[in-house]
Amino acid sequence: MLTEQDYKDGQIILIDKPLQWTSFQVVNKLRWLIRKTFRIKKIKVGHAGTLDPLASGLLVICTGKYTKRIQEFQGLEKEYTGTITLGGTTPSYDLETEINQTFSIDHISESTIKEATTQFIGEIDQYPPVFSALKKDGKRLYEYAREGSEVKVESRKIRIDEFEITRIELPEVDFRVTCSKGTYIRSLAHDFGKALNSGAHLSALRRTKIGDFSVEDAITVEDFENQLPTKIEAV
Repeated sequence: MLTEQDYKDGQIILIDKPLQWTSFQVVNKLRWLIRKTFRIKKIKVGHAGTLDPLASGLLVICTGKYTKRIQEFQGLEKEYTGTITLGGTTPSYDLETEINQTFSIDHISESTIKEATTQFIGEIDQYPPVFSALKKDGKRLYEYAREGSEVKVESRKIRIDEFEITRIELPEVDFRVTCSKGTYIRSLAHDFGKALNSGAHLSALRRTKIGDFSVEDAITVEDFENQLPTKIEAV
């Protein structure tokens, strides 16, 4: 069983983030649990890459001295699985906002879907969603979006190594993607719809890997709480 000193010296905790939780909430919960268990005022806890509330899956959490390694882990390749729903777009490119435009999918076939994935392999320019936490002029993009302000979003270079279609049941298309840091799967879904001369949004997302870290080795927040010592012996 890990001690207070173990957490201060540094631990890597793999958490399977549940839907509806923010990554920040997971970090806060773990920090609170460690502080409460060991009766300490401060402990550094951070995560190596945000997941949207509507996404589940792998969060790499670092404690103590290992928080210095967060940038190293953030730069690792990521793997995601999920579902793209064709025929409709949303302002946020996912289910955070309502469908604002609908499109025909009558012309879309299994072969055109698989062919469209090839356009996204390699280094590409991608526009982040306006509903994102990226900052412009000191303000987060989603703040501009929610108040209805026009804001110019700059494209950025990202890399997609694999884009595999795993199920087609129109309007739903399941996928697996491996990609570089900074890739927005919501933007990929949106752009995929355009590539098919239609529209699309991301309707499910799960992060399965960060580098060699896998969600198969991750635990839930409840599991983490249950493995903490319930009683600390007085020294």
